[in-house]
Amino acid sequence: MGKAFDVVLFTLIILSVLVVMIESVESMKLVAGKYLRFLEIVFTVFFTLEYAVRIISLKRPKGYIFSFFGVIDLLAILPFFISLFLPGTHSLVGIRTLRLLRVFRVLKLAQFLTEAASLQKAIAASRHKITVFFISVLSIVTITGSVMYILEPPEAGFTSIPQSIYWSIVTLTTVGYGDIAPVTVPGKFFASLIMIMGYAIIAVPTGIVTAELSKQTRKTYTRSCLSCSREAHDEDAIYCKFCGENLELE
Repeated sequence: MGKAFDVVLFTLIILSVLVVMIESVESMKLVAGKYLRFLEIVFTVFFTLEYAVRIISLKRPKGYIFSFFGVIDLLAILPFFISLFLPGTHSLVGIRTLRLLRVFRVLKLAQFLTEAASLQKAIAASRHKITVFFISVLSIVTITGSVMYILEPPEAGFTSIPQSIYWSIVTLTTVGYGDIAPVTVPGKFFASLIMIMGYAIIAVPTGIVTAELSKQTRKTYTRSCLSCSREAHDEDAIYCKFCGENLELE
């Protein structure tokens, strides 16, 4: 029954997002505006009831309310009610697409949930190294942007240091929009060094997270806790590692 409900929920999420997208097309809105509005009301009523039932069915509803999916579920219904008082905010219901992450619960895709939990732990364990890396990159783009401001004339687009830093960020990340480009020989040479540096820098956070992922060897289980609705427990766990509640069904 849980699997069937997730399939229905997944389908309604897709349909509700499609309705919002279709309603944004002026010609479609003129032809079928009232029908689309009716469908949106039906979807919102369903999602509101689902949100309320999830809260009622938990022993400790705060764990769900303030969780990632709890916040997303709330944001999925709030825009509709806000639009009743503030016209123009109705299109914000597109945030409902985030709830499509629940597709991982459909058809028992346990391997995806397991890997997601491992990735989350790896990123959390790497946060200090990633923070240092981020600060280092900010320092690099600030220095290189300042140098380019000196090397290039304003006519090339380097009209200020912030503008030059923007170009440095775009170049270092190998995006290269092309809206600003160096025209002098020293500027082009320095830009080439920044581009090469960008390829080397991209590999750094990947290596950090990969090293932490290799440490996440314990297998996790996707059963939800009846008290806090959290997942990613060890396969042989008896009690929830987040709230301590017994995982066995009553």
